[in-house]
Amino acid sequence: MTDPDPSASAKPASRPGTKPAAKSATNKRPAQKSSRRRSREFALQGLYEWLLSGGEASVIEAHMREQDDFKKADAAHFDALLHGCVVEAADLDAVLARHVDRKTSELSPIEHGVLLIGTYELKHCVDIPYRVAINEAVELAKSFGGTDGHKYVNGVLDKAASELRPVEVQARRDARG
Repeated sequence: MTDPDPSASAKPASRPGTKPAAKSATNKRPAQKSSRRRSREFALQGLYEWLLSGGEASVIEAHMREQDDFKKADAAHFDALLHGCVVEAADLDAVLARHVDRKTSELSPIEHGVLLIGTYELKHCVDIPYRVAINEAVELAKSFGGTDGHKYVNGVLDKAASELRPVEVQARRDARG
């Protein structure tokens, strides 16, 4: 009986300066988006349309509801975000104006929409912790915005949170020491 070929089971030699290939996760499925995340995505798409066209929120809402996968979204949260941001755009922009480095009208429509959603949630959705509202806005900016837009969104909303939820922000800072 002969010995098995040792090269048959040997790992291929890696070249100097290269990293071994990452193992593929065959059993892992991508994380499912929550219904709230989906509602934010649809609201952002609606706000994008509104910021560009100035159309009526009810028409934009109907258009968004026709989209595939809308049934997986939290419809009530979508309605609150889309209509709330449109109705309160001037007030939300006034909050943002204190924390941005240019006029909100000069922001990209995606970043502007994300900031409107984040500010609306900070102002009205007190059941959502402020860090979650900021993180969700950052994720929207990463998915739909420019290369470093998420960093800008994070900085602006962090400042807005100090204004809109000072007790919650201070409690977190105190807890961190």
